[in-house]
Amino acid sequence: MAPLSVPAPVCAAAGPIRVMVVDDHPLLREGIAAVLGTQPDMLLQAEAEEGGEAVALYRLHRPDVVLMDLQMPGMDGITAIGAIRAQDPSARIVVLTTYRGDVQALQALRAGAQGYLLKSMLRRELVDTIRAVHAGGRRVPHEVADALAAHVGEDSLSMREIEVLREVADGNANKRVARCLGISEETVKAHMKSIMSKLDANDRTHAVTIAIKRGIIQL
Repeated sequence: MAPLSVPAPVCAAAGPIRVMVVDDHPLLREGIAAVLGTQPDMLLQAEAEEGGEAVALYRLHRPDVVLMDLQMPGMDGITAIGAIRAQDPSARIVVLTTYRGDVQALQALRAGAQGYLLKSMLRRELVDTIRAVHAGGRRVPHEVADALAAHVGEDSLSMREIEVLREVADGNANKRVARCLGISEETVKAHMKSIMSKLDANDRTHAVTIAIKRGIIQL
């Protein structure tokens, strides 16, 4: 099924679409470069391995479209999106990710991304997504849009609850979590009760599984 698209007015061509790719995996960057090289209306202008480098290269090159990974060493993709949009509110950014979770998608779109593309869809959707976003439209895969819609209005986890859940995901018992976070064991138990309620989880393991699937935490 094709991703959701919001069309935009078609403007007269003014040279190739200049693209910057931000991803810490060289093979993925090479694959994207190969695809772009087959498109007469696209040009790979710059490559970056992490968010901080991407922000600096954006300032230098001002590409038309940025393809941004989310999980990278150093500055992560969502932080980089915010930093680029802070220096240029008109920046056009497409997220590249393996994660289908609604939480990361919502964070990326709130940060200013106009497109969201799963890496499994690159071969089929990359070129059309770049053109659509460059023209001023938005592209979000149906499965991601459905996940966003499914959780509209739900209470989100607090920062402290996310910290507790990360510790639990690392295999720590409540006593160890309390020591690591400098809180009481009873407070940890209260947080876990709230977390399981918000995520509709049956137990701690189920809560961690849901949180990873939705992109609330990453291992």
